[in-house]
Amino acid sequence: MPIDVATALAAEPRSTELTWDHKDVLLYHLGLGAGVPATDPAELRYTLESRLRVLPSFATVAGGALGVMDALGTPGIEVDLAGVLHGGQRIDVHRPIPVAGTATATTRVAAVHDKGKAAVIVLRADVADADGPLWSCDVELFARGAGGFGGERGGSERLAPPERAPDLTLERGVREEQALLYRLSGDWNPLHADPEFAALAGFDRPILHGLCTYGMTLKALVDTALDGDASRVRGYRTRFAGVVFPGETLRIRAWRLDEHRLQAAVTVADRDDAPVLSDTVVEF
Repeated sequence: MPIDVATALAAEPRSTELTWDHKDVLLYHLGLGAGVPATDPAELRYTLESRLRVLPSFATVAGGALGVMDALGTPGIEVDLAGVLHGGQRIDVHRPIPVAGTATATTRVAAVHDKGKAAVIVLRADVADADGPLWSCDVELFARGAGGFGGERGGSERLAPPERAPDLTLERGVREEQALLYRLSGDWNPLHADPEFAALAGFDRPILHGLCTYGMTLKALVDTALDGDASRVRGYRTRFAGVVFPGETLRIRAWRLDEHRLQAAVTVADRDDAPVLSDTVVEF
């Protein structure tokens, strides 16, 4: 059955309770490669509970990885999950994420675009605790074979890098076991651990989670451009453009757009700068 946009947009939002504590935050940070060098004061804010600050990208795993994906079960959305790709991610932070908390995520289908042979579905989660809004999260999904239902095509704008040298160029290595550690935060897809499963998907070995690259990039930019102060981040968005294999090195190029925005492009240094993240902006 084709996608019914009117039904999907009119459907009742779904509510889910999220609970996390300092152990979840520590595990997430370690999964991004935090803690090297282990005694560096700059790293202890990610790895020691008495100094802990929460990187805003933790919102993507708080209470279970990508709980917003439950919204794919919304009436009017019938797609083959095997053909769904994570196309983009956005987080808007309303106040610093606490080290431990309980909150309610209200998820809904925010938009559906008809790209012809595929559909782009935007799922939105608004998360709040007893003190009010915490963060909002948009997940953009590319559903192959789900287009052609007669909907609006939507925009296709891309954010080209500035035509000048980057203000920052950083390299961050991905450890061989990093995907195995990151998946403990909730994304158990065997694509990131099982070589046989990865081969069925067309890869010669397991790949790193896209959201791990997303978190690694934010950490690198917070550490170098925001004086290590994660609480300054107000928004963070990206488009997933390619894969990373454990053991490779990320190259992060960043440009200061103005006093409140950084733009970044992330590539794999080992593979002639193959693109990984594009249209990436940090707002602070």
